[in-house]
Amino acid sequence: MNTKENIKKIIVKKPLKLDCGKTISDYPLAYETYGKLNEKKDNAILVFHALTGDQFVTGKNPITNKPGWWNYLVGPNKAINTNKFFVICANVIGGCMGSFGPSSINPENNETYGTNFPVITINDMVNAQYNLLEFFEIEKLYSVLGGSMGGMQVLQFVANFPNKTKTAIPIACTASHSAQNIAFNELGRQAIMADTKWKDGNYLKLNLSPDKGLAVARMAAHITYLSKKGLQEKFGRKLQEKDDLNFSFDADFQIESYLRYQGSIFVDRFDANSYLYITRAMDYFDLTKEYKGNLSKAFEKTKTKFFIISFTSDWLYPTSENKEILIALNSSGADVGFIEILSDKGHDSFLLDITEFLKTVKNFLEANY
Repeated sequence: MNTKENIKKIIVKKPLKLDCGKTISDYPLAYETYGKLNEKKDNAILVFHALTGDQFVTGKNPITNKPGWWNYLVGPNKAINTNKFFVICANVIGGCMGSFGPSSINPENNETYGTNFPVITINDMVNAQYNLLEFFEIEKLYSVLGGSMGGMQVLQFVANFPNKTKTAIPIACTASHSAQNIAFNELGRQAIMADTKWKDGNYLKLNLSPDKGLAVARMAAHITYLSKKGLQEKFGRKLQEKDDLNFSFDADFQIESYLRYQGSIFVDRFDANSYLYITRAMDYFDLTKEYKGNLSKAFEKTKTKFFIISFTSDWLYPTSENKEILIALNSSGADVGFIEILSDKGHDSFLLDITEFLKTVKNFLEANY
């Protein structure tokens, strides 16, 4: 049985001043690597995960025993070829897979932090992960990439460290969280906090889990990751293993059963407080505001070569929002490419086996290496 004690971690001694004003130090940052760092140390790729991801990008996740979340993309002879590249991925601070988060033990009272954990931002997450470059003694990364919240981290990384990566691939993301996305995240947070077992975030001390609230939060979010067309084609109005309506509130439709299943398996691997903190970090993300309303200023100091990828059916981070990043990069004089990939799989397209997407990433990485 694999436990979180076996996870690779560095203890970051260097103090990090968070955007909320608090300072953290001596905190764990859990990470995983794939492939080998070459002698020149110029083949490293830093992957940033999305909201519910973790450091286990590919292969088998030793904690959940499920495949890594980017199994289609990363591995030997895959689009991100680990025979050639050294891939690093960290669990974000605020997460629940070994990095410093609300389920960590507070040394002052030997109890879990819960909601005494400081509120964090995407900026804080990126600044914490920068310590991995120093740990591996990497002067400059070959690439940084990620989808969704991972894409936000890509943008923040290049803005913070303009000369630390040769290339960058932000995928299906935005430079500032929209009102609609804040609304969906708030719905999820309220579902968790309305669960009687949440106990103001102190549930772990009481050996409880607000699993019903967390499952509803996951169900609501999962709908946003799919597309109307994709849902209709996969489920339509098909009934769940019956010939007629049940005239009850059981799962009559296949889509209901599917969402309930997604909610139920999620609660086994994710911490409810981490969900609150990470969605809050996404909502606070506004790179445009950080640069006083001029997004192009975020990138004016960088020579990083960008490639932006969006998907036609993604209504969570639509192509229009990805194009705003493209326009800002063009205004700053950056070297930038862009593609919108045809897919009916919605926002989740970046996690799926979509040939054109895999080929696009592979071609860009190979061409610039």
